[in-house]
Amino acid sequence: MPTRTPSEALLDLAADVMGLDARTLAAKAAGSPFITLGGTFDRAARLRLRAGEALGLGVELDQLMGPAPLADVLDRAVPAAPPPLPRPSSGRRPLLPGQRAAFGDTSAYRVLSAELSGPLDVTALRTVLDALCDRHEGLRTAFAPYGDGVGRHVLDRHPGPLAELPDTDPVVGPVAAGPDPVAAAHSRLAAELRRVAGQPGRPPVAFALAALGPGRHLLSFVHHEAVADGFSAALVWRELLAGYERVVRGSAPGYAAAPGPDAVGTASGAPAPRFRTERLAFALDDSLRDAVDATARRAGVPHSCVLLAAWALVLGRDSGADAVPVGVELPRHPGAAPVRAVAACGARVSAACELEGTTDYFLRGVACAFGEALGRLREETSGARERGTAHALAPASPAPVLFAARDEWLPARASYGGLTARFHHAHLGTGPAQAALTVLRWRDDPLLCLDFAPAVIRRAAAVRLVAEVRHVLRALVRARAWAPVDDLLARSGAPGTAPFPAAGTVPLPLC
Repeated sequence: MPTRTPSEALLDLAADVMGLDARTLAAKAAGSPFITLGGTFDRAARLRLRAGEALGLGVELDQLMGPAPLADVLDRAVPAAPPPLPRPSSGRRPLLPGQRAAFGDTSAYRVLSAELSGPLDVTALRTVLDALCDRHEGLRTAFAPYGDGVGRHVLDRHPGPLAELPDTDPVVGPVAAGPDPVAAAHSRLAAELRRVAGQPGRPPVAFALAALGPGRHLLSFVHHEAVADGFSAALVWRELLAGYERVVRGSAPGYAAAPGPDAVGTASGAPAPRFRTERLAFALDDSLRDAVDATARRAGVPHSCVLLAAWALVLGRDSGADAVPVGVELPRHPGAAPVRAVAACGARVSAACELEGTTDYFLRGVACAFGEALGRLREETSGARERGTAHALAPASPAPVLFAARDEWLPARASYGGLTARFHHAHLGTGPAQAALTVLRWRDDPLLCLDFAPAVIRRAAAVRLVAEVRHVLRALVRARAWAPVDDLLARSGAPGTAPFPAAGTVPLPLC
């Protein structure tokens, strides 16, 4: 049997990661980019990880997500760099660049929760949390005086902080009795955030447990953006649930020490502005979800690109611009995910969505904008390191309008150790953008949300904006592949699709 070439072995891995037939992928890879073959950022990160572990080959994420054919990208694979070694954890250290930007902003907390159904073994959970904090120094990093300012204090040990929230809210009564116990638990957690995760001298991370009813709990991972980002939070959940399953079956959690943020680097740049925001969550019916998926398959792009394209069209209708800059969150250091490090590596960068060509040409252009943004990040970070000025980079993204596909970080549901976990992204009342469209769930009960700053966009205008997103998305998936995208920019006059004014008469800025 002939020996496979490295490129052939990588193609087999890519087919497995993407759930495609290897021969079908090989036939298309010579002329199609990874992202137009259905590749997502999550799949690219998993392919990069498996290529390093199984084949000792390194593939750059920005090249995978760029416009070059997949076969060409895999042909350029080089021997993978050895994984960074865990750094001795004890002692005090200066802040990393990304931490300089985020530290001091008490509103920069995130919460990613799992609604757990089934018998919960709290003792096993505590065992897993302790082991998880031992594994990741980011989960046991406090901030303390250092020199003339503030630095990091990496604790040798920090038992997994588990705060058990009371079952009854003093205002609304029993949480489980409300119409939305998850939202009620999140509201109570937001009110008690400082007690749970903001104690001076302690790491700004915590886990909070609330009972929602018989056999139902909400376990929330609370973290400050100075120590972890959304990619890290998803990593923590995957490892937490896998370790819990091992413990309830009588084994050890099975964690080894992981590289810390010093080994992989963190995002840099000036502090991003934050706004008081409100959230409008809205569902899509299954037929529209299926139509989006069918359009994505036809154009050869992920479903998230179809949703981003609809968002760009809505914004482009009022701007009159040829290209709409939309902020997207990407890892500034793409190596963080493959080495499984908890670090603040996320950066918000502007992806230029060009409103031109036919429908499918437009969709593929939106997809390739991800790769271009990743490439700019890599060049910027590499150049700054060579100049020794990583702390002085410009803000990651000036765009006040964002898009995020959080459904790619974690599945809607997962089962571990007798528990079924359903994930929820909490809204704590602040955000980094004047308007942000986020995909929370997709395959299972598709759910999106619009976070908006009421100082910029009135609530009534935000409701109209949600209606506009739905309307444009329907028009996009009904459009033929060769239809001019200009047809989608023309307003139909349908009810609820009027332009969305900001507070006063100033339109929402795009840059």
